Amino acid sequence: MTRCLSEILKRSQPWLRARFLPSLTVALLTTLATRADEVRIQLVSAITNENAKAQVALIDQLSTSTNSIVAQTLTTWRQGGVYIYEFSDDKKTPFFADTVTDADGKVRGIQISNGEPVRDASGQVVLFAPSELTAADTTSGLRKAIKTSLDILALSNPNPNVRRDSAAKLGLEQNPVYLNGFRAHLESEKNPEVRKALQEAIAITDLVSSEKSIQLTALKTLDDLRSVMGLDAVMKLETASKEKIPELSAEAAIARRHIQQHIAFSNFLGTLFRGLSLGSVLLIAAIGLAITFGLMGIINMAHGEMIMIGAYSAYVMQNIFLKAFGPGAAAFNWYFVAALPFSFLTAGLIGMLLERSVIRFLYKRPLESLLATWGVSLVLQQTMRVIFGAANVQVDSPAWLSGNVNYQDVVLAYNRIFVVVFAVGIVLFTWLLLTKTSLGLQVRALMQNRQMAACMGVRADRVNMATFAFGSGLAGMAGACLSQIGNIGPSLGQSHIVDCFMVVVLGGVGNLQGTVSAALGIGVTDQVLQPHLGAVMGKITVLTAIILFLQWRPAGIFATRGRGLEG
Repeated sequence: MTRCLSEILKRSQPWLRARFLPSLTVALLTTLATRADEVRIQLVSAITNENAKAQVALIDQLSTSTNSIVAQTLTTWRQGGVYIYEFSDDKKTPFFADTVTDADGKVRGIQISNGEPVRDASGQVVLFAPSELTAADTTSGLRKAIKTSLDILALSNPNPNVRRDSAAKLGLEQNPVYLNGFRAHLESEKNPEVRKALQEAIAITDLVSSEKSIQLTALKTLDDLRSVMGLDAVMKLETASKEKIPELSAEAAIARRHIQQHIAFSNFLGTLFRGLSLGSVLLIAAIGLAITFGLMGIINMAHGEMIMIGAYSAYVMQNIFLKAFGPGAAAFNWYFVAALPFSFLTAGLIGMLLERSVIRFLYKRPLESLLATWGVSLVLQQTMRVIFGAANVQVDSPAWLSGNVNYQDVVLAYNRIFVVVFAVGIVLFTWLLLTKTSLGLQVRALMQNRQMAACMGVRADRVNMATFAFGSGLAGMAGACLSQIGNIGPSLGQSHIVDCFMVVVLGGVGNLQGTVSAALGIGVTDQVLQPHLGAVMGKITVLTAIILFLQWRPAGIFATRGRGLEG
């Protein structure tokens, strides 16, 4: 009602708003106040009524109210915190005890009917000692009715996730007393996820009906919805009715098969999505390694430590924002936006320093570069242990990367969606850099024929330094992305360096297209195999498959060709 009034006023002329807005506002507030008073009066009647059946009926009516005083009062009443003050035999006032006591330990009473202090016949505020408080009576039937109403009131929560979870929880109880509440809320519910949860709750509850037609309709509903939540109830009904009602058991079996097929397909899609996100992280980390390996012939075992440095850079940026704005501030949620370029610059600068101090003396010497960079990786790991400690550190996801979207029972986490989209952006940026800039032209020239490119005026040292810094920076951003998926520790890079080299070798050294294909292929295959073979055997199987493939195609999926290469 308020929203409709607001839209009408926005679209109206200024003179119309000026003339009618005050009166409309007064009318609206009066209406809302009247409704609130009616709810309070109904609560008072439910508490003071001496007829148990009438009390239960009034409580049931209150279960569809959206006024917060209803849940507060019913909860307190059920716990014995609602008291009665009697002016006379025919006038009783229910109230809450105030939380503030005076010097004598007495408290005021707050009337449920209007929120005002309890007063005696002369208008004086009444103070109650603990021994003078008389609790409103409740019976087991009344407490049961209050619990039912409180359960249904949770379906009116402003948070749709709470409403959805409450509908799911109550539906699994298969208690027919909730059916009217489910149907009443289904009529007014707009959120599609909550609507589906309410439809499932109604159908699951109808499965325990004594009428076969209602049970068949419920099975059809659960089948159409592919209700994962209703699978256990359907299987239970199939078993229970197998001998007594074969027709019902057959329909339950059909619904069960359809739901199980839906679950298997949803799990498969979820696995593919997790593999895609893992492959995206590998892709970001491996792009730089593929370029530098193809350009310089360096086996950089310290590339994994660039991933680790990027992850710790995100942790440092989180702490900077935490101290500057506090954990609850809206600005804190933007720390990850700052962490991405910060991790790129930090890892890039360390990579540049590594290239100038160690790598440039080891071009085209793979064995020496492997040993030297392995030593550098150990130094970097120990440095991080000294600075941040040996234990893992936690990077919290910002609000806009927290949570997930559920599509057809496939859970898509926002942080993983971001990693995939970010990887696409990195690939596009790298492709533009290699194909549309002078630096990219020089990089490709050096990869094809270093001596000829040097004769044409390409300054190999500068190109090597810039390329190595760029590749290290990409690894740093991959580490920042990893910080949103798991914990960070000094050995983070070691768990990914082997996968990165597998991507480079399988895709074809220095080939962007091959790197993309290999990263996504390894990531998806690893996630598909893990549920069946386990984490260790899954990786062993992937590695074995790569070795066998390279026996057939030693140059990888896309072999790099150039004037300085054969074939």
